[in-house]
Amino acid sequence: MAGMEGDDAGAALDHIITQFNTYEDYLDSQITTQDLYYLENEEMARQLVELGFRGSGEVLKREDFIARKLAAEATRLSERHQQKTLSSAGKEIKDTFLKALAEREEANRSGKMASIIFIRDRNARGQEVSAYIDYAHRLKVDEFDIYFSGKKKLFPRRSDLSFYNWDRNICCMNSSPNYQVIAENPCGLLFKNKSDRKIINVDPKVYPGDNTTRTPIETDLYLQVVIYDHVLRRKL
Repeated sequence: MAGMEGDDAGAALDHIITQFNTYEDYLDSQITTQDLYYLENEEMARQLVELGFRGSGEVLKREDFIARKLAAEATRLSERHQQKTLSSAGKEIKDTFLKALAEREEANRSGKMASIIFIRDRNARGQEVSAYIDYAHRLKVDEFDIYFSGKKKLFPRRSDLSFYNWDRNICCMNSSPNYQVIAENPCGLLFKNKSDRKIINVDPKVYPGDNTTRTPIETDLYLQVVIYDHVLRRKL
């Protein structure tokens, strides 16, 4: 676009791509009634505009129009796919814990982060249970739409990294695709990330580990919730 530079030119081109469905529609917008009067042929008028003999200003080339149209469509589809992939997308979430999960969902799905969720609560029998949950793994095996919509609670399972029933004194430990459980250790329960091999220490009195932050969450859904966010630094 003549006389435009940088962002202004880009914005003008984006406007053209949005405004016109086809390149022919764009060419038609450059044709005047006077052109049609003298030429008496719409197709010839389009050709003259495309060649730069008619129209106002610099004419966008056909290949540029098509390339930008395809790029815009790809971006739109990518955004739709992203929204479709995220279980929290488009939902009105009020609880602080569910909001915290929603904020971390994309990073855990994409592998930028590997969060461990500690939940302590009472089961249907009134027994106190707790677990350390591999969030990224649960996102792959669970349908989180029902959690984010409030139809069901994310709850400790015996298949989680670590599960403990405080009333019955039942303990289960399982490594996951993201974490190795280190139980026999003087420092207490540890989790070793399988990607960067960093250690996550869940003892609240000590440093949680490199690239890891410990965040207690106040929520009405559970007796206690703590999220350990481990950021994965991938080599370029």
